Amino acid sequence: MNIDIGINEKDRSEIAAGLSKLLADTYSLYLKTHNFHWNVTGPMFQTLHLMFETQYNELALAVDLIAERIRSLGFPAPGSYSEFKRLSSISETSGTPKAKEMIKILVEGQEAIVRTARSVFPAAENASDEATADLLTQRIQLHEKTAWMLRSLLED
Repeated sequence: MNIDIGINEKDRSEIAAGLSKLLADTYSLYLKTHNFHWNVTGPMFQTLHLMFETQYNELALAVDLIAERIRSLGFPAPGSYSEFKRLSSISETSGTPKAKEMIKILVEGQEAIVRTARSVFPAAENASDEATADLLTQRIQLHEKTAWMLRSLLED
């Protein structure tokens, strides 16, 4: 059945492609944050262990929202590690970094998601896709705030 939501197929395709990158970044950061939650050590263990848990739980909910928006636009959501690796701007972290390095890596990941979300915004605006624009705005706000909170842990 044809999709008639007031956004033409070309624009929906462009938005879905951008959201697929956002989904890949979000899932990649989810996996990294969960890994760090499991493996963090040191004097900040309790604080970071709980903070990382809160963050990966939020990211787990976010991937569902982003994937559902892609589906609402009429396109399949990526869902494999190979697709996420190809689409994501967030690279894997080898080994088990020290706690402070974990924080830096997660700040970089949060900021990467903000940049990806911002890159999708013009296509959503041009197509008058308020639903996607709203999703992007919420994601940007959350990731900017999380990056700020993580950066604050690195100050002396």
